[in-house]
Amino acid sequence: MTRSAAAGKSRLATAKRVVVKIGSALLVEKSTGRVNRSWLESLAEDIARLRARGQEVVLVSSGAIALGRRQLGLAPGKLKLEESQAAAAVGQIRLAHAWKEVLEHHGFTVAQVLLTLGDTEQRRRYLNARNTLTALLRLGSIPVINENDTVATAEIRYGDNDRLAARVAQMVSADCLVLLSDVDGLYTADPTRVPGAQFIPEVPRITPEIEAMAAGSASDVGSGGMTTKVLAARIAVAAGCHMCVTAGRESNPLRRVESGARCTWFVADGSPVAARKQWIAGMLKPAGELRVDEGAARALQQGKSLLPAGILQVGGRFDRGDAVVVLDPAGREIARGLAAYSSLDAERMCGRQSRELEELLGYRGRDEMIHRDDLVLT
Repeated sequence: MTRSAAAGKSRLATAKRVVVKIGSALLVEKSTGRVNRSWLESLAEDIARLRARGQEVVLVSSGAIALGRRQLGLAPGKLKLEESQAAAAVGQIRLAHAWKEVLEHHGFTVAQVLLTLGDTEQRRRYLNARNTLTALLRLGSIPVINENDTVATAEIRYGDNDRLAARVAQMVSADCLVLLSDVDGLYTADPTRVPGAQFIPEVPRITPEIEAMAAGSASDVGSGGMTTKVLAARIAVAAGCHMCVTAGRESNPLRRVESGARCTWFVADGSPVAARKQWIAGMLKPAGELRVDEGAARALQQGKSLLPAGILQVGGRFDRGDAVVVLDPAGREIARGLAAYSSLDAERMCGRQSRELEELLGYRGRDEMIHRDDLVLT
C-alpha cells in the first residue's frame, strides 16, 4: 500500500461521521434499469462494518430518475423537466425500498430525506435540515438523502448529487466524504482521450490547474462528471471534510478504499468543528447581541454552552440561526455564535431556567440559547 493509500485508509477509518454518495451508474443496472441488488448488499455490508466500529453514516443516493423512467416506459435519451420529475416520483419509492431492505437486514433504521438547493442555502431551511439529520444520527438511524427532483425546477436544482453530497457533509459536519463513481479519481487529462494522462492520488490544495484537469464522466446514466466532483471538493474541504473519489463498481467499495484501491483524496486542512467556528467568527455579520452575567461568561470560557439563565439583556432584532455577539457584564465582546431562538423569544427567556422554556414559549425548543458547537470565543 502506498503512503497516500495508507493515509486515505486512516482518514476513512478514523472519521467519526462519514457521508457516502452513490452514483446512478453504480446503483442501477444499465441493461435492465433495475437496482443492482448484489452490489447494494455488498455496500450495506461495508456500512454495517463502519457502524460496528462506532462511525455514523449518511448516504446520498442517486438513482430515482433512472429507476422511474424504466417503470414509466420513457424512451432513452434526455428527458423533459416534467418527465424527470415524474420519473423521480415513481423511482424514489423503489429506491427507498431497496435501501430499507438491505440496511434493515443489518438491523438499521433507515430514514428518507429529500432536499433541494434552497434547503442547503436558505438559512432557516438549512438549520431545520441540519437539526433533523443530527437528530436522526443521534437516534441511530441512517439517513438516505436525494435531491427532491419531483418538486425542484431547473432553476433551483443542483442537477448532480456530487455537490449535494458536499453540502450535506458541510451541513452535518462530516469528517469524510466518499464519492462512489464510475471513475477512479482525478487525472491530469481525460484518460479516455489522452493515453498518457497521469493519475493524481492526492490533492492538498485545489488550484486552477487542478480544476483544468477535470474532465467529463464516461457515464451516460449519471449527471455528474469530474468537474462537479472538483466543485464538490471545494465545498467539502472548506468545511474541514476530506473527500475521496473512487470507482465503486466492484463489490464492497468502502472496504476496497481501506485496502488501498485507487482513488483521489482531496485533503482538508482542519477539522469540521474548526472550519465551522472560523466561519462563525469571521464570515457572519452579527444581527444582535446578548449581554451575560459573570457566571455565564466563565462557563463560556470553559467551553460550555450559553443557557438562558445567564442572559442579562438582549440587543437588536434577530431570527433563529442568526449570528449574535456575546458581551460580558462590562459590555466587552467575549464570543460570537448562532442563536437558537429569535430576539423576541430571547427577551422572554432572560434569566430563566431551561426547564421553564416550554411553558414560557408554548413549545419545546433547545435547552441552550447558543450551543457550544455554534459558539466561538473572540
